[in-house]
Amino acid sequence: MTPQLWPGRPFPLGATWDGEGTNVSLFSEHATGVELCLFDETGAETRVELSERTAYSWHGYLPGVGPGRRYGFRVHGPWAPAEGHLFNPAKLLIDPYAKAIDGDGQTGDARLLPFTADGGRDETDSAPVVPKSVVTDPGFDWGDDRAPSVPWNETIIYETHVRGFTVTHPQIPPEIRGTYAGLAHPAAIAHLTDLDVTAVELLPVHHIADEPALPHGGMRNYWGYSSIGFLAPNARYAAAGTLGQQVQEFKEMVRALHAAGLEVILDVVYNHTAEGPATGPMLSFKGIDNRSYYRVHPDDPSQYVDFTGTGNSLNPVHPSVLRLIMDSLRYWVLEMHVDGFRFDLASALARELWDVNRLSTFFDTIHQDPVLSQVKLIAEPWDLGEGGYQVGNFPVLWAEWNGKYRDTMRDFWRGAGGVADFASRYAGSSDLYQDDGRHPSSSINFITAHDGFTLADLVAYEHKHNEANGEDNRDGTDDNRSWNCGVEGPTDDPEIIALRARRQRNMLAALLLSEGVPMLSGGDELGRTQSGNNNAYCQDNAISWYDWALDPERERLLDFTRRLIALRRDNPVFHRRAFLTGRQTMDSGLPDVAWFRPDGRPMAERNWRDPEFRTLAVFLNGDEIPTPTDRGERLTGDSFLVIANTSSDRVLFTLPPRRFGTRWDLALSTSEPDADNGRSYPARTEVAMEPHSLVVLHRTA
Repeated sequence: MTPQLWPGRPFPLGATWDGEGTNVSLFSEHATGVELCLFDETGAETRVELSERTAYSWHGYLPGVGPGRRYGFRVHGPWAPAEGHLFNPAKLLIDPYAKAIDGDGQTGDARLLPFTADGGRDETDSAPVVPKSVVTDPGFDWGDDRAPSVPWNETIIYETHVRGFTVTHPQIPPEIRGTYAGLAHPAAIAHLTDLDVTAVELLPVHHIADEPALPHGGMRNYWGYSSIGFLAPNARYAAAGTLGQQVQEFKEMVRALHAAGLEVILDVVYNHTAEGPATGPMLSFKGIDNRSYYRVHPDDPSQYVDFTGTGNSLNPVHPSVLRLIMDSLRYWVLEMHVDGFRFDLASALARELWDVNRLSTFFDTIHQDPVLSQVKLIAEPWDLGEGGYQVGNFPVLWAEWNGKYRDTMRDFWRGAGGVADFASRYAGSSDLYQDDGRHPSSSINFITAHDGFTLADLVAYEHKHNEANGEDNRDGTDDNRSWNCGVEGPTDDPEIIALRARRQRNMLAALLLSEGVPMLSGGDELGRTQSGNNNAYCQDNAISWYDWALDPERERLLDFTRRLIALRRDNPVFHRRAFLTGRQTMDSGLPDVAWFRPDGRPMAERNWRDPEFRTLAVFLNGDEIPTPTDRGERLTGDSFLVIANTSSDRVLFTLPPRRFGTRWDLALSTSEPDADNGRSYPARTEVAMEPHSLVVLHRTA
C-alpha cells in the first residue's frame, strides 16, 4: 500500500522524525522529479513521488513512518553527460543528509555504474547493492555531559583508529572490539588517561564505500578517506546494529570519553567522495545533481576537476554544497557533541576557482558561525593541486598539521638536518604563525601520523615495503626521511636494537617537549610496526591493528612516553601560550630562551649555519612566561635545559654559566631511560651525551 504523503517542509534537509511521522527533503537544482523509495524488512520497495518543490528542495511528510525505516531516492532529470548531467532513475541514491546508513556497498558492482560499455545510460536497477539511508530517533540522554574544553596550549592529541585501537585488546569483550563501544570501554579509556593525552583524533568515522578494486583483492578501505555520508557514523564500527543503533552507540562513546576528560576530534573528508571519477559508481551526489555537487571542468563539464587524486572534488563554491558541509559540521557538534575537526586536504576546500584563497567563502562561513567558530579547527594544509601546499597560510582560529615540523624533526634526528631549522620548529614555528596573529598552538606538531611509517618503522626502514597493498610497491611516498640504523627491517644485533629504541625516545621527547600542540600517532608509544608499509590504507588486519602483547622493551617505551607527557603537563615552559622572544620581559634577569654550544657558550651565527654542527642545548626560563593564569595571576614555573646530540660521537657538554643555574638535576635521558632522576650536576660541569641522544636537566638552584 502506498503510504500517505503530506506536503511537508523544505527544511531541514534529510529525513526528520518528529514523533509522529517523518519529513523528507532533498536538494537538487537540476532535477525534474524525485521519488522517495521506502524499503520494508524484506527489502520490498515502495515508491512515493515528492511533488512539492521549494527553493530546489523536493519534500514531503509521511505520517507513521519512523525510526529504523530504510529509504533512498530515485532522481529524474536530463541525461546529458557533455553538460555534466547524469540523472538516472534506475539508480537508487543515498540521502546526503542521512543520519544513519545500512550497508557497505560494493562499488565494484557493475549495477552501480552510470554508463554502459558504449557510453550510454545504464538502466540496470542498483537498489539491491546500494546502502540504504535510515530514519533515526534523535533522542538521547546526555545526562551531565559537557565538553572538556581543554585550552589549546594544554592539548595533547592522540590520533587513532576506532577499530584498530581495540580490535585485539584482551581486556575488552570480543563482541565489542573494534567498535565505538570498544573505544568507550574502561580498558580503552584507561590507556588514554594513563598516558594523560587530552584529545583523541579519530580517523574518519563518516560512512564510507570501498574503492572498486579493493574487495577483489580481499582488502577494504581501512583508513576511511572515502566518505559517502557526511552526517552518518560508519556502521562498520557499530556493535549494536546498523538501523540507527550506530548513532546511539557513537553518542555513548563520546559521553564516556568526555566523562574521562577527553575531547573528541574527528578527521573529516569534505574534499571528495567515494563516487570517484565521472565514470565511477553512482551512489548519491552524482545522481542527485552531479553538476551542483562536484567541480566540473569549465571547458568540458563531462570531466571532473580533481585536486585530491581520488577522481573528484566536492564543490564548496556552490551554496547548497557549502550548506551541506556546514550542516554536517554543526550536526556533529550539536547532536553528537564532538569537540573539533581535522580537515583532510583542507586546501581543496579553500579553492574558490583554481587558486587557494585564505579568504574563501568556506573560511568566512566557519568564522562567522557561532557554533563552529568555537570548536577546535585543524587543517591538513595541502592538497594535490598546483599551489596546494599552504603550511602557515591558514587564517586565525585554525591550527595546522605542520608538515615542516615533521620533515625537520625526521631530518634532524637522522643526522641530516641543520640546527637552525630544528630550533625554529622546536620553538613553535614563529616564522609560520607569528605574523598573522596566531600562537604556538597553531602548529600541530607531529613526526608520524596514520599516513607513512610508524615511529618504530621510521628507525628500522629506509624504503617502503607496501607489497601487501597489491600495487607492486608503487603506492605510498618515497620521501620517508628515515634511517634504518644500518639494517633494513628486523635484526638480532643488540647494538642496532638499542640505537633504534634510543632514537624512538629522542623523537618522542622532541615532540612532547616542543612548543606547539603535539600529536602522538596512536601505537607509537607501544612500538607499533607496520613492517615497513607506509600506506596501509587498505590493511584492516594485523599490519594496522595495535598489538597489546607488550614485551619488556615496548613496556619501557610506554612508560617513557607517560613520563614525557607528565613532564610537559606539569611545566608551563613546555606549553607556552606566547612565542619565545630571546629577551627578558618579566625581570627575571635572564631571557626566556637561550641556545648553547657544547662548550657551554652561546650559539654563534656561524654555528647556526654550519651543516656539520650536531649538538646544542636550549635553556627554557620558567620565570619568563608573560601570559597570566586564568585568574589573571602571574604564571611561573621551573626552568630546564634540553640537550640534543644527533652525532654518532659521544660528546662532553659543558653546562652554561652559573647565572643560568647553579645546579641541575637529571629529569630524563633517552640513553638511560631508567636512570635515577636524582643525579645532579653543578654549573659549568660536563654532561656526557651519548651518540644520538637527548637529555633534559631541571634547574634546582
